[in-house]
Amino acid sequence: MTHQQRPLGTGFTASSTTEEVLRGVDLAGKNIIVTGGHGRLGLETTRALAQAGASVTVAARDLERAGRAIAGISRAEVSRLDLVDPKSINDFVARWLASPRPLHVLINGATPKAPPTLTLDARGFEIQFATSHLGHFQLTLGLLPALRAAHGARVVNLSSGAQRIGTLRWDDLHFANGGYDPQVAYAQAKKANVLFTVELDRRFAKDGIRAFAVHPGVVVDPQQPGTPAYQSLRAMGLINEAGQPIIDPERGKKAVKQGASTIVFAATSPLLADLGGVYLKDNDVSRLDDEPRPLTADSIPSEVASHSIDPQSAQRLWELSEHLLKR
Repeated sequence: MTHQQRPLGTGFTASSTTEEVLRGVDLAGKNIIVTGGHGRLGLETTRALAQAGASVTVAARDLERAGRAIAGISRAEVSRLDLVDPKSINDFVARWLASPRPLHVLINGATPKAPPTLTLDARGFEIQFATSHLGHFQLTLGLLPALRAAHGARVVNLSSGAQRIGTLRWDDLHFANGGYDPQVAYAQAKKANVLFTVELDRRFAKDGIRAFAVHPGVVVDPQQPGTPAYQSLRAMGLINEAGQPIIDPERGKKAVKQGASTIVFAATSPLLADLGGVYLKDNDVSRLDDEPRPLTADSIPSEVASHSIDPQSAQRLWELSEHLLKR
């Protein structure tokens, strides 16, 4: 299989921050949409891109919460979007296309919390797959006219190192036959993000639309000692005894500005010109790695696996996604 999954040697590292990646980059006149651009990685992405001169639209389900989060950020606005509601997606697209503004970058970053029990949307779709993949799939296709109008656009899909262990349950995507596990569902959704990236780039690179999947690293919030989240993250080596995040970017444990750096790198870096359909980590193109490696407190494997960029699987997922959206 021919692929471009080879590090470029960008000069940036796992420790690089959004400021470092954007130094010297002028985004004046650029229009950018960030789904979920009001929380943690999304908020830092919004802040950094707006500070570099872009006009950023934060697409969020809760307008009041999102508005409070981005208050004080120049050139940032909020527009309502519920990724599990097809009508809400269509309404968002219609508002954008009526503006009319070219769309230079679409960052599909919204990711739901993994529910402990099987949760379905109104259509009967598993909520993580419905939000992270299907909602963004519908949104991206709807915004294609605005992306084409930019005459050089990028779509950035937020993925995860979990794609390495992800399996597309082709005959039971929504766990109708049982076997639901929140981490299995998460890994399936994150693998779908990468496969979507591959096929999107194949189909629309000719129109000047390039696609990138991003692993930002593991970014966690402080936790109150004694809580279930504290116990879990402590066991994984992600927080210390006081409940504070352990920052060790070379081992994949990052501060917010380090995690968001690869997102804004994918969205803006001239080093990615004439490239697309690839998975990024640590501000560079990831190498391929199919070696089975366990997840431990000292090792968080996150390189892309070959099954996550398989072109036949990518095309199959695209066709299946189109079918599901017709239901």
